Amino acid sequence: MILDPFGRPTTNLRISVTQRCNLRCIYCHREGETSPETEMTVDEIVEIVKLGVELGIKSVKLTGGEPLVREDILKIVKSISRIPGVQDLSMTTNGNLLPVYAEDLAEAGLNRVNVSLPTLNEQKYRAITGGDLKPVIAGIKAAVTAGLNPVKLNMVYMKGINTDEVYSMIDFAAKTNTILQVIELEPVNLDRDFYEKHHAPLDALIKYLSERAKEVKVRRNMQNRKVYVLPEAKVEVVPPIENTEFCMHCTRIRLTSDGKLKPCLMRQDNLVDILTPMRNGADRAVLKNLFIEAIKRRRPYFIPSR
Repeated sequence: MILDPFGRPTTNLRISVTQRCNLRCIYCHREGETSPETEMTVDEIVEIVKLGVELGIKSVKLTGGEPLVREDILKIVKSISRIPGVQDLSMTTNGNLLPVYAEDLAEAGLNRVNVSLPTLNEQKYRAITGGDLKPVIAGIKAAVTAGLNPVKLNMVYMKGINTDEVYSMIDFAAKTNTILQVIELEPVNLDRDFYEKHHAPLDALIKYLSERAKEVKVRRNMQNRKVYVLPEAKVEVVPPIENTEFCMHCTRIRLTSDGKLKPCLMRQDNLVDILTPMRNGADRAVLKNLFIEAIKRRRPYFIPSR
């Protein structure tokens, strides 16, 4: 395993398989990407994952854009799931196509899924995403039935939009046997005015959860996030990236949809292009060194000395 200059292991590879999407969520940060000019093939994605596994990667998450708009998504899932050393394969999706894909994704080797769900109100959902809520709800239930466990509901917490819905979301998570994951709004790729208008800290919610929790678990391998085990459901809280606790315990590296290794979501100036050398015929030793270079460029974006 290769450690970064701050002694942190890199065990989690987050792959944006596309920047295409069938929705237009107002809070989407697009994994920090801007305007990709190309898209990796299945074989290219798989080869990069294999290199990562040789260097200590254990978990892979497929993101976008919307991963399910790729017609070859099942082939991507099946190919990665068969790589020795991949211990966990998950996906973040808007859920719109999950009713069609849930069972096939499970059969292809996907372990679990996160579904973006900012609201349970149909009109509000359409205003936030431009889409229809009904297939998303059906997709969540289909994912649970298919055994994609756990199914997590990603709720981006936005003032003036959905902060009053947390309690109904907890109830929905309890009824569907899912986990609610409340995420603080991030400024990445967002209009500054939108961020300042709708950003809300999670302090009051954390206080409420702490008072009601039967148990509080800490995910040591995920930036020390806390999971509040309530009598009816589990609620995981994702604090803002802009803090030293999050950064100092980060184990992630990202792969953009156009084949660049991205050491930090918050930065655009330290990416390592691995796809272009691959397409130009570089051998595995060269490609592995590029992956190592990307790991060596990892540094906490927020550190106490800054």
